[in-house]
Amino acid sequence: MITLDNLNLYHHKTTSNNTGKRKGAAQVIFDLSLTINKGEKVAIIGPSGAGKTSLLHHVYQCLQTSAALCSQRQGLVDNLSIFHNIFMGALARHHWLFNLINLMRPFKQDLHDIGLLCQQLELDEPLAKSVDKLSGGQRQRVALARALYQQQDIFLGDEPFSALDPLMASRILEIILACHKTVIMVVHDRTLAMNAFDRVIALDKGRLVLDSKKKSINQQQISKLYQTDAVA
Repeated sequence: MITLDNLNLYHHKTTSNNTGKRKGAAQVIFDLSLTINKGEKVAIIGPSGAGKTSLLHHVYQCLQTSAALCSQRQGLVDNLSIFHNIFMGALARHHWLFNLINLMRPFKQDLHDIGLLCQQLELDEPLAKSVDKLSGGQRQRVALARALYQQQDIFLGDEPFSALDPLMASRILEIILACHKTVIMVVHDRTLAMNAFDRVIALDKGRLVLDSKKKSINQQQISKLYQTDAVA
């Protein structure tokens, strides 16, 4: 599905000092090579600043037309309703006129479908409620619902369960895994990563330090990776 060969990624930033603004680039991924095949369920783990998000977004850029992304930023429109924010995941599937009418006066079928999806995610709020009135966990589920509503074969998630309790995260992950042939997800919960995914990739300081099938994961190596993060 996707092959990365000696990938190097840079984060471009602007800094200010006494002489004015300066543009620079910090390298975040170093000589990374890997292949992810169709049908794999892959967790990406690693300490803070390891380059996980940069890697995931690069993969999304490569697969954009065939992948749904649920990012940390969520990208919700605060003054729009739950329905509107979720339906925006399906804009590419319809003609612009259909979308315009549906956003102004939602069709019954779309209300029904989105309502069922919200029930699956245990989001028990009126679809007309604006997302700025939701809790952090509810907003995260709206973002997850929008990604699921895209109905893509590939799901990419950047710590999409950070505002959810472990039980809720596990239940929603089951839905994601069942609805998508391929899943690539940055996961904070190491236990969830090692129990629910077929393959675990670990990064540290922008370098690939582990790429293993679930049955042969080196637990000590992973623990050592996070011990380094705790010391830092």
